[in-house]
Amino acid sequence: MDETKKIFRYRFLAEEIEQKIMNGTYQPGERLPSIRKLHKQSNLSISTIYHAYMELESMGLVEARPKSGYYVNPLALQNLKAPRFKKVSFPPKKVRLSSMVNSVISAISNPYLLPLGSTVADSELMPFKHFSRILKDLSHADVKSMISYSLSEGLPELRRQIALRTVGVLEGITPEDIIITNGCMEAVALSLLAIARPGDTIAIETPTNFGFLQLLQELGLLVMEVPADPRYGVDLDELENIFRRNSIKACLLIPNFHNPLGALMPDDHKIRLIQLINEYKIPVIEDDISSELHFERKRPMPLKSFDQEDRVITCSSFSKTLAPGLRIGWVIPGKRLMEKVQNLKAATTVSTSTLDQYLVSKYLADGAFERHLRQLRTTLKKQVVRTALAIQKHFPSGTRLAIPDGGTLLWVELPPQVAGLKVYHKALDHHIAIIPGVVCSNSRQFENFIQMSCGTPFTEDLDRGIVRLGEIVSDLSRQ
Repeated sequence: MDETKKIFRYRFLAEEIEQKIMNGTYQPGERLPSIRKLHKQSNLSISTIYHAYMELESMGLVEARPKSGYYVNPLALQNLKAPRFKKVSFPPKKVRLSSMVNSVISAISNPYLLPLGSTVADSELMPFKHFSRILKDLSHADVKSMISYSLSEGLPELRRQIALRTVGVLEGITPEDIIITNGCMEAVALSLLAIARPGDTIAIETPTNFGFLQLLQELGLLVMEVPADPRYGVDLDELENIFRRNSIKACLLIPNFHNPLGALMPDDHKIRLIQLINEYKIPVIEDDISSELHFERKRPMPLKSFDQEDRVITCSSFSKTLAPGLRIGWVIPGKRLMEKVQNLKAATTVSTSTLDQYLVSKYLADGAFERHLRQLRTTLKKQVVRTALAIQKHFPSGTRLAIPDGGTLLWVELPPQVAGLKVYHKALDHHIAIIPGVVCSNSRQFENFIQMSCGTPFTEDLDRGIVRLGEIVSDLSRQ
């Protein structure tokens, strides 16, 4: 049998058993069927079943007991309670960042701290060896051509490769529809500059990526915070109320695997959102950076795939999936804003690194990206589950979190009396970096929340770090 089919078979079996564990069909502590019994029952090979059980064990969902078999982990993820969200509205206001933001940025970038606050996957999970081979094959003439500026809109071959990746996702996208940027943040910045002026109001989810708050502050824009559900994303009823009562210049949203919530907006919500923005003629800038990191078999669709009136501007990058340090992002601004965004790109950063663009375009053309993504998704899913199980085991009663269907982030609600900022400071004393929830809001909400990353391989050091965090939270909950 083809080796790929073998891999798919054991993973499909592992997914089927995982779903039964998650929905409670298999109870915590229950013994799974023996390998031989499941072999007779399913007609699957002993090797396939063994590898499926090993996969579930590596995720922490089952445990092997010598001479006894495989058992469901007594810590049941289906017993987790999702963080709560309050439908609190605030008038448009200037962005006033918490004084902690610079400290948080420094901590999550510090290589000597346990990276439970980083929002990107560990470099060990990225295809650095493949990049190294590409660089070694460069001739002197190649290097000479790459030390010059590229077109402001980006290398034609990279734009072509990105356009090819939209097949089945975004209809009719050509290389000419894409502008290469220095990461997703520049894509968002150019989009905001093309739409808004200082003093205009932007509707954003709350909580949100604190980097967005920094950007909005520097651009002199007001923000209108819209409550977001930890499972389904922005509250559309509240967004409609805001549209009705306020002058909103644009929305800035993360529909797929939200940062920091991990939420995935359902398709029917996306359709209703598109209807709303068309009714009120308000453009939406969507950050689609994490869509490729889906744990289910099907990639979630971007908002733009439902857009028939050219009101959605899609921003993304390879920072979460391929190479954070190369800063290769892109924006699909649509016909309304294409010329404006392209002029802004040329006037601000001129162009994006030619060498970095070549490196990524060559990697994409080599055809290795899909294989890398499959492995990365599998690895991240294991890390998310194991981190969630460790939090459930070591954090005190009253802790709440939801397992996302993709991405690298967990949004953790601590017991009400525990301040995330205190947890952050005490964690730093133990060389652990996390993100306090308060920096993810412009109105100082989420004081008893923290954001944790699952982008780093789950090692003994990481496990000990979560144990220590649990002790910190437990101590604070008793004060």
